Amino acid sequence: MSLYGMLRTSVSGMTAQSNLLGTVSDNIANAGTAGYKRADTQFSSLLLETGGTEYQSGSVNTDVRYAISQQGALNYTSSSTDLAVQGSGFFLVTDPSGQTQLTRAGSFQVDASTGNLVNSAGLTLMGYDVSAGDPNVVLNGTAGLVPINLQNTKLAATPSTEGTFAANLPSNAAVAAAPTAGANVAGASFSEKSSLVAYDNLGNAVTLDLYLTKTAASPDTWQLAVYDRAGAPATGAFPYASGPLSTQTLSFDATGKLASGNSISLAVPNGATLTLDLAGMSQLAAPYTPFTASVNGNAPSAISDFSIAKDGTVYATDANGRKSAIYRIPLGTVQSADRLEPLTGNAYTTTLESGAIQIGFPNEGGVGTLLSGATEQSNVDMASELTRMIVAQRDYTANSKVFQTGTELLDVLMNLKR
Repeated sequence: MSLYGMLRTSVSGMTAQSNLLGTVSDNIANAGTAGYKRADTQFSSLLLETGGTEYQSGSVNTDVRYAISQQGALNYTSSSTDLAVQGSGFFLVTDPSGQTQLTRAGSFQVDASTGNLVNSAGLTLMGYDVSAGDPNVVLNGTAGLVPINLQNTKLAATPSTEGTFAANLPSNAAVAAAPTAGANVAGASFSEKSSLVAYDNLGNAVTLDLYLTKTAASPDTWQLAVYDRAGAPATGAFPYASGPLSTQTLSFDATGKLASGNSISLAVPNGATLTLDLAGMSQLAAPYTPFTASVNGNAPSAISDFSIAKDGTVYATDANGRKSAIYRIPLGTVQSADRLEPLTGNAYTTTLESGAIQIGFPNEGGVGTLLSGATEQSNVDMASELTRMIVAQRDYTANSKVFQTGTELLDVLMNLKR
């Protein structure tokens, strides 16, 4: 073994321990950083070809690895935009240049200048816009992703398209005299009346008057006539300014169940076609009793709150308490998460060793579950890091002693001539 080889080997040992101390210092510094994944330095020997009578010392190689796939503990917060993943998935984010990255750092807040959700590293959370329906998801790419924006979101007016009306009609009601409500003439008679509110294309409320008239007995038959309240006369009686929007004949069997006329369709003024489900109507020996009266659609309203469900759906709640889905947050996975390349800001990018991104939604396909009001803590174990630091310090000192011994032997060799 040459003295110079001894020096080179000890230097490589000190360099290796320095690398180890570097990862330990990073881990300790980021022990409180949300989403941080612990770094580790692994050692491997490099041997030189050795003859039978002389040993050639080699050196130590280091390989830095990251425990990216290791789950950190959860820290629960009071902010609904703080997000955590339980499972193998990553949030899809973009940096200021537009590059897509992966991260587990989910401390998102609304950026004052853009309204986008960004985390503490300034990375923007990406998702799919579902306000107009289900998105077109590309499983192995990021096409279609848009920034999750909670500042410029406004609920558009939704026209009414469907609803449900169910009531009990009194079986002992008398047959109404002609002309009935469906004729829209002065003095028209009817048995019962109710009203529903629907919405047109602009979100204006349209009140619909529903007239129920018993027109025959044995079999019991009723007529449903729907009018636009805007055309009602000042006296509140007939005739309306125009005829009924729609009429439907309801027939009941001997047990009081609806035999025909399960639905009615009508065109809402300045709106869409509204279909009312009437399957719950009955005719029994009891007073007129409405059971269900609901119509979809809504008027424009200011957003009062946001919430994020476990399946990644972002809901906007308006001032009237109605919830509407506006975005859905996907999660990205790779085949080997520990082979991802770390970037500044607790983010990662794919490599050949990690595999390409596969996109899915929380609670589907094993990508994990999304939790709102929580962040993932660092997976650093402080006790283990301090122990590794002490061991690395001792090993560095030992290697320095070898180097010191080698220099002393070189001094002895150089002084032989004197």
